[in-house]
Amino acid sequence: MFLTSWLWLLVALGPLILLERWVHRHLQGVWLLILRDPDLALVLYSLIMLPGVLLHEGSHWIMATVLGVRAGRFSVIPTRMPDGTLRLGYVETEATDFIREALIGAAPLLFGATAIIVIGYTWLGVGPAGEALAQGDLLGLLAALGAMVGGPDFWLLIYLVFAISNSMLPSASDRRGWWRLLLLVGVLSVALYYLGFGSVLLEAIAGPVDAGVRALAAAFTITVGLNLCLVPIVWLAERAISRVTGLKVEYE
Repeated sequence: MFLTSWLWLLVALGPLILLERWVHRHLQGVWLLILRDPDLALVLYSLIMLPGVLLHEGSHWIMATVLGVRAGRFSVIPTRMPDGTLRLGYVETEATDFIREALIGAAPLLFGATAIIVIGYTWLGVGPAGEALAQGDLLGLLAALGAMVGGPDFWLLIYLVFAISNSMLPSASDRRGWWRLLLLVGVLSVALYYLGFGSVLLEAIAGPVDAGVRALAAAFTITVGLNLCLVPIVWLAERAISRVTGLKVEYE
């Protein structure tokens, strides 16, 4: 069961990364084709992603404050970086040890996944749809999806899940302290195993870790499913606008 949870997480992670990158690039492309002004397209795109950006940067600030790391300037104003990449926001924090740095960097993923699980299972009601899908019950799946669409505030909730899920992956700078923390955890785990505490350690952490991995995998799966529904819509819109305007966006 424990290995199954990790496999589920890894299987969902690859499509999540690819779909998130595609959605970010092509949504910006659609706005660029419509407005023909890169700066205005950037502003409108950032406004669409604003709930997710606020949660991303706010989670950095909250985690830093909880861990006793002083946080400085906070911004959700989009900026094009010198290398051409787009930065939708940032939080400045003081230099700290790699353990707290890694936890602060992981905050958007933890907060974002929690928000998706709460919205998805509490308000959207994705549980019955997931169960029907797992059992191969097509009629049950259609009935569950119909109930979701007919629920209160469905489109608002879908928008919030979209904005949060496509903003929760940590950036390269967020992941800076992760490898050292993972190495430390690995070394400590090996040391405890050879000291004879392996079974005790596994029994103590297996349940909580498995629950956390399953929750994260569920959040990834919801995001992948939502983006898979969005991709053809964005692709068709981009093709239609490109055909009407005679313009085309070249992606590098």
